[in-house]
Amino acid sequence: MNKKTLAAGAIALAVTFAASACSDSGGDEATTATATSAPTSAEANSARFDQDDVMFSRMMIPHHAQAIEMSDMLLAKDGIPEPVRALAEQIKAEQQPEIEQFEAWLQEWGMPMHGDDAPGMNGHMSGMPPVSDMPGMDDMPHMDGMMSEQDMQALSDAQGVDAARLFLEQMIVHHEGAIEMAQDEIEDGQYPETVELARTIADTQQKEIDTMRQLLTTL
Repeated sequence: MNKKTLAAGAIALAVTFAASACSDSGGDEATTATATSAPTSAEANSARFDQDDVMFSRMMIPHHAQAIEMSDMLLAKDGIPEPVRALAEQIKAEQQPEIEQFEAWLQEWGMPMHGDDAPGMNGHMSGMPPVSDMPGMDDMPHMDGMMSEQDMQALSDAQGVDAARLFLEQMIVHHEGAIEMAQDEIEDGQYPETVELARTIADTQQKEIDTMRQLLTTL
């Protein structure tokens, strides 16, 4: 092999190495740029929610918990008309999964389950007292539709058709409070899924109010 052949081979090899190095460098730079510019899912989620979403989630947890507590009270009684009993079952079936969704969002956002806007109001959780037994609840009767301790005691004491009537009257007020909170979230919330659930709550509970008013005419 002569010197010209050796030189040509060396040049070809050098070109190959150079091309490979450029390719690897470009790939590394692209990877670095992608990693730098693409936000994590947590960062993206954080950018999408605001304080209204947090407050709505926090407030709806104890609100729903009390509705479930009221439904359980009614379902434990004898002599309750079947349509009213079915409505109580429906409320429980709807609102327990919604509580779990609100809790999941707060955890995803890195926010505690309660704050200054809802102090100590997560009584649906295992080992916690009923919502009506929490300190300060009696000082806020019908705030956002919440029942006072006296309201809850009256429902506990009532029997038969009287209990069914009282349950419907109280739950109408309770639902109206939930709708007001949902409308605030629809107007001011930022997290799309939370706003969508607020719309669902407003629509569903308005339909249930209409049903409850109709049921009251039959008792």
